[in-house]
Amino acid sequence: MKKRSKFSRFAQKTATLAGRPAIFAGATLTVLLWATLGPLFGYSDTWQLVINTGTTIVTFLMVFLIQNTQNRDAEAVHIKLDEILRATADSNKALLNLEELDEEELDAIRQQYLDLAEGARTESRQGRRTTGGAERRRRAKH
Repeated sequence: MKKRSKFSRFAQKTATLAGRPAIFAGATLTVLLWATLGPLFGYSDTWQLVINTGTTIVTFLMVFLIQNTQNRDAEAVHIKLDEILRATADSNKALLNLEELDEEELDAIRQQYLDLAEGARTESRQGRRTTGGAERRRRAKH
């Protein structure tokens, strides 16, 4: 398996660290320290600029790091779901790699599943079973 890039490893570690309670506490203490220093600096423009600049820079950089981590996690989930679909005998293989379709194609497939769900709810209200085909075949054998 290919080794992750330095940036990917850095982004993953940073995102993991950023979500820890100690980091949140440190950020909170930084803001409290800044706020208590307000009277000392006369609530000057420079005093305000320090927190504004610092938080803007941290936020700007964190957006990219967290987005990188989210993209990788989402891709891994898609691959795992694709494998489940591929390995399940009665699954709709057309759903593999669904995230690559354009919005109109996704809407059409979503509507098919909304229609299936509505039909299943109607059958359920009428007291009929709504399990899938594999489940019905398994029960028919017994």
